[in-house]
Amino acid sequence: MIAIYKKEMRAYFSHMMGYVFLAFMLLSIGIWFAINNVLGRNTNFNWALEGATIFFFIIVPVLTMRLFSEEARQKTDQLIFTSPLSVLSIVLGKFLAAFSLFSLATGITIIMPIMLSRFGEVPVSHITGTYVGFVLIGAACIAVGVFISVLTDNQIIAAVITIGAIFVMFIISAVAAIMPTTTFASLVFVLLVIAAIIAIWYNATRKIIVTVIIAVIALALAAGLYMANNLIYDGIIVRVLLWFSIFGRFSNFSRGILNINDIVYYISFSALFLYMTVNVIEKRRWR
Repeated sequence: MIAIYKKEMRAYFSHMMGYVFLAFMLLSIGIWFAINNVLGRNTNFNWALEGATIFFFIIVPVLTMRLFSEEARQKTDQLIFTSPLSVLSIVLGKFLAAFSLFSLATGITIIMPIMLSRFGEVPVSHITGTYVGFVLIGAACIAVGVFISVLTDNQIIAAVITIGAIFVMFIISAVAAIMPTTTFASLVFVLLVIAAIIAIWYNATRKIIVTVIIAVIALALAAGLYMANNLIYDGIIVRVLLWFSIFGRFSNFSRGILNINDIVYYISFSALFLYMTVNVIEKRRWR
């Protein structure tokens, strides 16, 4: 993992990519800092970080679009995948390199609230919480970008899909608000999710008998829960969609609230997409 990490960090700074990312991220936060804090004469740096999250549409694709897609395009991915390193080590090495660069840029911005502290009282607890949330959201978005990068050998396609995915996660709270909450609609949604999971399972394993058994068990469980207490399904569409609303939980951090549930959520979200990345590579590795 360390070897992959060092390789990716060298790649960032041996080309313009790393410098472009640092410049753009610092510029995006600096713009909000100038508007909200300098021109607005406000010592609350939270707004600058909150406003900068909208630039994740551009920041994250720049970091992640080349991680696996470039390897696939140059056909060097086979050299990595046939090395003694485990797939998990490869994925973690690339993820941590991107996350380190993101954290470096975030860390540099600490000079901004320090500057503000010379002109007035700074809400330290709120700013600390906002920084924690900002880094966790960044990690979650980077994990999504890493997963998308492994799906294609074209950097531009990886970047465009990553932009779309982050945009969906940005607006998904609004989408959830207009979704039906009836029991029947929820049941149909659950059945569609089960069908999708079964299809993915079969595509990954090609084991028809095992797939049929899992499908029967899942459908029987869903039907049993519905007959036992159909209220369980009420609002499940909204609950599922809100799970993907990584930006919706940021408000707690900006108020200085370090809720362990939110922290575990972001870590679990990142781990899920890294796990899916490993699975995609494992399937490709042994094809």
